[in-house]
Amino acid sequence: MARYSRIEVARKMEETGMVPLFYHPDVELGKQVLKACYDGGARLMEFTARGDFAHEVFTELNKYALQELPGMIMGVGSITDAAAASFYMQLGANFIVTPSLREDIAVACNRRKVMYSPGCGSLTEIDRAEELGVEVIKLFPGSTYGPGFVKAIKGPQPWTSIMPTGGVDTSEANLKAWFSAGVTCVGMGSQLISKEILEKRDFEGLRAKVAEVLSTIKTLKALE
Repeated sequence: MARYSRIEVARKMEETGMVPLFYHPDVELGKQVLKACYDGGARLMEFTARGDFAHEVFTELNKYALQELPGMIMGVGSITDAAAASFYMQLGANFIVTPSLREDIAVACNRRKVMYSPGCGSLTEIDRAEELGVEVIKLFPGSTYGPGFVKAIKGPQPWTSIMPTGGVDTSEANLKAWFSAGVTCVGMGSQLISKEILEKRDFEGLRAKVAEVLSTIKTLKALE
């Protein structure tokens, strides 16, 4: 069962400005990644449930976060139907992220007051998602649309909260482009938790990179 309401999760997304994305079948490696992100200041983690027995890995990581990392909010991404969303919510997922807008998942999440962030790629989809109670829209793939799309949406709809995923990297220039356009937060996977970091087990390097990115985002948000 979720420990954080959808409003609490949305506020934390806005406060920190970043949601790291991660998947690996090795539970112990996952714990080290989770702790490095936490020590770097991240308070959200989207576990991308793509592999076989991914639910077993998520269960262990969520238990670890609850016991060892106070305030760390675990969610699940790459969900494609309401049954899977309900299953992960039973395992304690505090937010659900999907590649596309699914109304059945919105209903399942709203019933439990769990945060739902669907991937949208048009103003029509964004408006429908907000009608279904979505607090933060996932712009996916972000690389296809870019900061200009966000700026265009925020003009007539300043209330819309957007989180681009894909097309976001750790450079100050890239982050400045997105936050200047008006995003609420960014989702960042392999650009942050790289294959090289995982291969070298460079968890101190990951901690430092997370801290650096969050510091940059904090500065950029202060300029808005």
